[in-house]
Amino acid sequence: MAYELSEQKKIGLGLIGFGIFFTFLAVILFFDRGLLALGNIFWLTGVAILLGWRSTLQLFTDRKNYKGSVSFLLGIFFIFVRWPVVGILVEIYGCIVLFSGFWPSIKAFLYQIPVIGWILQYPALLINQFTKRSA
Repeated sequence: MAYELSEQKKIGLGLIGFGIFFTFLAVILFFDRGLLALGNIFWLTGVAILLGWRSTLQLFTDRKNYKGSVSFLLGIFFIFVRWPVVGILVEIYGCIVLFSGFWPSIKAFLYQIPVIGWILQYPALLINQFTKRSA
């Protein structure tokens, strides 16, 4: 199998999922600070377990990733000083900049998922299908 995961990586993915879930729940509940903090803790711990502690430290301290690292940590700081909306926006920007090197891998992985891969590979066909049905 092409994508076999060890138990440790499964735990890391689970923690990342919990982090995303708690962050989403916090946004729905009008940017609840406690849930945002829990989401950040779960997400950071999940990334550290998934990539490994040394790789995570290298990712956050690499010279080309300083912009993303500082933005992400500044977003966490804004959440703790009761500016959750600004914190979330700065964190999202930081994540996009920090993990921009992973986008080709993420794209290749998403293409392998049956329905999502088809939608991503053929967006024009999908739009044509929906417009034909509504006409």
